[in-house]
Amino acid sequence: MPLAIGRKAPDFTLSTKTADGPKQVRLSDNFGKRNTLLLFFPMAFTGTCTTEMCEVSQGMNAYTGSNAVVYGISGDNKKAKEIFEYGLSKDDKYPMFYYNLACAHAEMNDMENAIKNLRFAVKYIDNLIPGEQLPDPSGDDSFKRFLKNEQFQKALREMSGKSN
Repeated sequence: MPLAIGRKAPDFTLSTKTADGPKQVRLSDNFGKRNTLLLFFPMAFTGTCTTEMCEVSQGMNAYTGSNAVVYGISGDNKKAKEIFEYGLSKDDKYPMFYYNLACAHAEMNDMENAIKNLRFAVKYIDNLIPGEQLPDPSGDDSFKRFLKNEQFQKALREMSGKSN
């Protein structure tokens, strides 16, 4: 049931992803302090949700002028890795499965497997569905913890064809 404009939302607690891993968030933590924007995406393993969330993630600065905190909420976080692996068992050349599996490994702080799966995503980039784009890992919060790591940076440069 939608809320009427200007009506206070009921308090609730949800799990969200941060650069430090999953976190429990209470809506009331921000009441009277900051605006709260909740972005719900039902299936993190789909190309549409991944692309949309990456676009929002890359444009986060647009919300800072609104004194807003932004939380991405998905109901499939606990099962995402298994779903991506299942997808790969059905189509082992679809790059978004590899990209999303890389994200799942990054969320578990497993840089080696994150890089391995990013490499496969790039290898099979020609198999994207028309209209899809492979997200840029350097702008994806899943990989934020690795962005200052030289090994990760080197892997990104190699995947983009830049050896320096």
